[in-house]
Amino acid sequence: MEQESTRQLKVAKQIQKDLAEMIRARGMAAYGGAMVTVSGVKMTPDLSGAKVYVSIFPSAKAAEVLKTLEDEKGRIRGDLGRLVAKQLRIVPELTFFLDDSLDYVEHIDELLKK
Repeated sequence: MEQESTRQLKVAKQIQKDLAEMIRARGMAAYGGAMVTVSGVKMTPDLSGAKVYVSIFPSAKAAEVLKTLEDEKGRIRGDLGRLVAKQLRIVPELTFFLDDSLDYVEHIDELLKK
């Protein structure tokens, strides 16, 4: 696997912080009462794309929340563009993915209890 550059990591961290703040500001009601956390961002080498990993609680609402995020992708990218306009030449194309590592941890806990 290719090592991410320092620039990629810095941009990813900034985008993660900005998106987390934007999602928090919208409130849980905007996402059907689910708590949405931006758990990670991976940038493409040319910084034109961002894979955004979101953790959703309760996980039963995951599909609904991901659909909302996809539907709002244009607006979210526009808002992000206003925040990062000074630092980035292009606003990255956002792709949302479900980070189900919490479900995995929960599943392992269940197995260990048995």
